Amino acid sequence: MPAPVKAGLARIGAFVGGFSTAQRVLAVLAVGLLVLGVVGLAAWLTKPSYTPLFSGLSGSDASAVVEQLRSGNVPYELADGGTTVLVPEQVVYEERIKAASAGLPANSDGGGYALLDDLGMTTSSFQQSVTYKRAIEGELASTIKAMKGVRSASVQLALPEETVFVSEKVDPTASVFVETDAGTTLSTTQVNAITHLTSAAVEGMKAEDVAVVDANGNVLSAVGVGASGGAESRAADYETRTTTAVQQMLDRIVGSGNSSVAVAATISDESAEVTTERFEGTEETPALNESVNTETYTGTGGAQAGVLGPDNIAVPGGAGGDGTYTSEQRVQNNAVDKVTETRSIPAGAVARQTVSVAIDRTAAKGLSSNAIQDLVAAAAGIDRQRGDAVNVELVDFSTADSERATEALRSAEAQAEQDRIAELIRWGAIALVTLVVGVVGAIIIARRLRPRREPLELEEAVPHYTQVLESAPEPIALDAPTEPIGPDPAESRRSDIARMAQQDPERTAKLLRAMLDDRSAG
Repeated sequence: MPAPVKAGLARIGAFVGGFSTAQRVLAVLAVGLLVLGVVGLAAWLTKPSYTPLFSGLSGSDASAVVEQLRSGNVPYELADGGTTVLVPEQVVYEERIKAASAGLPANSDGGGYALLDDLGMTTSSFQQSVTYKRAIEGELASTIKAMKGVRSASVQLALPEETVFVSEKVDPTASVFVETDAGTTLSTTQVNAITHLTSAAVEGMKAEDVAVVDANGNVLSAVGVGASGGAESRAADYETRTTTAVQQMLDRIVGSGNSSVAVAATISDESAEVTTERFEGTEETPALNESVNTETYTGTGGAQAGVLGPDNIAVPGGAGGDGTYTSEQRVQNNAVDKVTETRSIPAGAVARQTVSVAIDRTAAKGLSSNAIQDLVAAAAGIDRQRGDAVNVELVDFSTADSERATEALRSAEAQAEQDRIAELIRWGAIALVTLVVGVVGAIIIARRLRPRREPLELEEAVPHYTQVLESAPEPIALDAPTEPIGPDPAESRRSDIARMAQQDPERTAKLLRAMLDDRSAG
């Protein structure tokens, strides 16, 4: 082993050997934490980045994909409740190709148009129609399941049989069951998308003929109504919209919190189709055709016939006439406009609504109740002929809730301030303790690294320095014969004293003063 390395190891060993038991325990813990941190960092840096191989898989497809990955010793992870399979990013494309060659995912839950591949030559027309309906249902379910927020979906179609023995054709309908992710609610836009997607896939189906129900039993879209739901939900939506409109207007007039609005609406579930025919024409319109038929008869009358009396008895002596008869008949066909109007009245119309408004008397100073009532009626769309009613009252509002809310807000702010101060104190204490521990550790390490000097005890140093000074040689005369000079012990002691004085001047001065005191006393 090279000498520098050996010397360095020796110094490290001597440094560690000087630790106390507590210092050794802390050193071992620090080394252990350092090793764990290095191992964790290395594991995190060497961990591969995972990316989705397939998502939205059914249970059988996910099991088949996992078995294929296990057979190929490919690491994988599952996410989204087992419907998503993750693999390392560098092998995702290769594994997709392998899965496609194996026919995965097979989409075994929905079936889809793959069901039509198994039809044989002996399949009956009934089996063909049922299989075709199942195929459409599976494809629609797979498409709806691909929407964001939808975990699973099921579609049932009611397709009437086409026949020539019926006079009226029944429209097809569909029912869709959706299960959403946890904490997810489908919006009205998404429900409309589901209804239009389903109706467009079936010939002759309308979007209003699709019913959508979620896993909680809520009717998101009803047949004949649409995505607005049942009568209760439509009434609640209408009441919410009307209340919001009236409340916003009143907040601008009397201020926020100084008014309260309640709306009650009755929604009609009746739907109808009305056909109206009108015949219109004007006198100035020219006639399409006109015909005139005239008859004229001439002759003489006999006087013997007489005339009838009051008792139906002929009275002789009546006067005779000339016997002329004329008849004229005119027929005229005028142009008349015929207007046929057909209206479809869907369900969901407002049958009646009432609006109740309460305003704080203090905030409504200078306002007229009639003026406020007219404004509310206009904002809510009140129809008096329909039976709608508006009631506006000026009352004294209770301030107990606002006072409690203000007091609770102040308490919350005070508690938040105390928590903030406590948090600052805690972090300050942690920082102070960390600083103290660091400074103490630095001082301990610095002292351990300083070279150790063995000081001479006073009892040993005084005779030593006394011997050095007494053994000093006498001055040499210039005319004295010279002899060869060897190593001088006194000179060596002087060098030791000089070196000690450089290393520890204070202790050296104390020793010299003690020595001089001893010599003066002797």
